[in-house]
Amino acid sequence: MEIDWLEPEATARGSVIVIGGRGERADVYRRFARRIVFDGYRVAVVENDSAVIAGIVADAQSDLPLTVIGSDSGAVAALTVAIATPAVTGVVAAGLLVADTEALVQDWDGELEIRSACPVHRGVLSTVDALEPGSLGQKVPLATAETVALVDVPVLVVHGQADALSSALDVLALRSSLRDARVVLVRDGRHDILNDVSHRSVAAEIVQFLERLRLPDTPDIILRDSAEALAQ
Repeated sequence: MEIDWLEPEATARGSVIVIGGRGERADVYRRFARRIVFDGYRVAVVENDSAVIAGIVADAQSDLPLTVIGSDSGAVAALTVAIATPAVTGVVAAGLLVADTEALVQDWDGELEIRSACPVHRGVLSTVDALEPGSLGQKVPLATAETVALVDVPVLVVHGQADALSSALDVLALRSSLRDARVVLVRDGRHDILNDVSHRSVAAEIVQFLERLRLPDTPDIILRDSAEALAQ
C-alpha cells in the first residue's frame, strides 16, 4: 500500500519519498505528507518494502531534487536507498534504530507510550489497519557506523530526546561517521518523532533542510545566532 504522489498547488520544488516504519501503513503519514506538500514539495508515502520503494524512486521526476525520509526501520531503509541510488540528494532519518528493541514492547498501551504523546496520532494508530500492533518488537536491520559512513549525501537526523526505543545518546554517537550530517534532538520527543506533539516544529526543520538541498550553494536564510546575523 502507498500514497501515490501528492502534488503541490504551485510548481514543485522537489520530490520527497516517505518510508514508514515497522508495521505501519502509509496512511499513518498522511498528515505529515500534506504539510510537506503545502510547502511546495511533491510527496509519496510507501511502506518499507524494497520493491515498492524501488518503483516509486524510479517514478520520481529526474529534474527535481529527491529526498528520502524514513522513520524507525524506514530511516535505515532511507539511508540504504541513498547509498544505492545516485538520484537521491538527501536523507532525513527520524527515530533511527541503533539497538535491538525486541524486549521493550510488552503490550498495546506500552507501545502507544513509546510511539507518541500526540492524542491525534494515537487516535490514528488505534484505527483498524493503521499498523500491526506489536510491530515495534520485530527485529530489523540497525544503523551502524560502517553503514552510515557510506552515505555521500547530506543527512538530517531528527530524534526524540525521550525516545525510549532508541537512545538519543547512541544516535548522537553515529554523528561522526556521517560525512555531511545535521542532528537535531526534539525536547521530550518520543519515537514516532514525525508524528509526535512537536510535529509542526519537526516538519518546519525538515522543510528548511529541503530548501538547503534545493539551493546547496546559498547561505542559510534563518540565522539562529543574532551576533552572527549582525556580523554579516
